[in-house]
Parts: sequence; structure tokens; C-alpha cells
Amino acid sequence: MAKHRTRNQKIGWVLFVIYLLALFYLMFFSEMEQRGFGAKTEYTYNLTPLLEIKRYLFFSKQIGFRGVMLNLYGNIIGFMPFGFILGVISRRCRTHWYNAVICTYLLSYGIEMVQLITRAGSCDVDDIILNTLGGALGYLIFRYVLHKRTVRYVRFAEKRRGYRGY
Repeated sequence: MAKHRTRNQKIGWVLFVIYLLALFYLMFFSEMEQRGFGAKTEYTYNLTPLLEIKRYLFFSKQIGFRGVMLNLYGNIIGFMPFGFILGVISRRCRTHWYNAVICTYLLSYGIEMVQLITRAGSCDVDDIILNTLGGALGYLIFRYVLHKRTVRYVRFAEKRRGYRGY
């Protein structure tokens, strides 16, 4: 762990802790969508990749707009902050995209396994896929913001030095 942190990294760590607390509350303690420890009496799981994603896409009218949004887009959007914040707080994730994707996968896998064991929701391999996709998209947004900040900084520095670009 680095001894010297930037202001953005310190803010990133605070946001990271708040995000993880909110995520764990929603996944394990919220009573929304039959969640919460022991909310289900039987184990519910799906180990077939893309099965639930196809079901939500092909039967979206029967499931309803809210259900599709919560399952498909909620899993993606819910993990986008994780991928973004990883780029802010971790030098390894900032320089190598696959570290952010692997961390997102491992967190999602861990959540699904705890949900399976404790019956606090359902374990679904499609959730892992969508969550990992969300983390990767969050990381891409981080890279885009970083690029824009770098370009802006370079332009500002050139302007201060009187560089004309001729």
C-alpha cells in the first residue's frame, strides 16, 4: 500500500467503503426481491450461462419493465461504481484493465456464493456475468475520464508556457 495518497485516492477510499456497505446491505439485508438471510426456504440457483438473460430479453413483456430493469440493467449499473472506484484507488487496476475485471468478478462470485449458502437471494451465474460487465464498463468510464483530464491538463500546461504548436 502506498504511503502517499492523492486527495482523489482518499476520497475514492471513502466512496469505496460507502459503496461496499450499500452493496452488502442491498444484497443481504434488504427485503427487496425476496432478499435477506433465510428469506427463502429452499436453495435457488441457476448455473446455466445466459439462461436468465435470454428469459428477461425474450419475455420482457410478461415479466414487466420494472423486472427487466432491476435484473439486467440493475446488475450492470450496480457494479459500474466498483469498476470506476477501483481505477481511482488502485495503481494496479489503473494500469492494467484486467485487474479491475478480475476484482469485479471475484466480488460478484463471492456475493453469489454467500447468497447461495445463506439463501439470501438466488445464486445466478448470469448475475456474475452482468456484474462483471458492469465493473468493466465502470472501468472504461474511469479510463475515459482520466484521458479527458490528461488532455485538459496538457492543454492548460501548454497554454501557461505560451506553446503555440507551430
